[in-house]
Amino acid sequence: MNLKTAVIHPLWLRLTHWLNVVAVIVLTLSGWRIYNAAPFFPFVIPKWMTLGGWLGGAIQWHFAAMWLLAGNGLLYLACNVLSGRLRRKFFPLSARAFVADLQAAWHGRLSHADPTHYNTVQRAAYLFVIADTVLLVLSGLVLWKSVQFPLLRELLGGYEAARRVHFLAMSALLAFIVVHLAMVALVPRTLPAMIRGR
Repeated sequence: MNLKTAVIHPLWLRLTHWLNVVAVIVLTLSGWRIYNAAPFFPFVIPKWMTLGGWLGGAIQWHFAAMWLLAGNGLLYLACNVLSGRLRRKFFPLSARAFVADLQAAWHGRLSHADPTHYNTVQRAAYLFVIADTVLLVLSGLVLWKSVQFPLLRELLGGYEAARRVHFLAMSALLAFIVVHLAMVALVPRTLPAMIRGR
């Protein structure tokens, strides 16, 4: 297979990826402003790193981006499942292969010769992001409509616990993004593939 002409990422994947980038940036910056209105950790986010200007404005930005993330995420999952890509790209997943690939990555020996193939660490990381995003949406539903989702609220430990779950799930997503960007910097030929598909 000629990797210069092979389609690595179909159009639907690239579109949902970049829409998620926009949604996550807006959600993070507006979410930090919302957090600052009632912080539950002994710190606040610098105001220049937030979006919305005031609590009401931040909530409006957050809700707008929430719909984008949820709708786009459902489209991403549906396309992955219906095309068979979820099964082909992310499975099988084994603990032994994960540990082996993690050790190879740690020692700088993990091959990136074939961009059409995900190693086990990548598979686990992408599956984690999918699960983490579901947790973000579910905890966000509790924060938005706590009375309408009493069972979900109780499963998350109550409203205040759901706030912490939401914040920590977003922090986990941001940690993934930092690692993801570092890997793109280390293997820069992956970026054109996410723009052009080839």
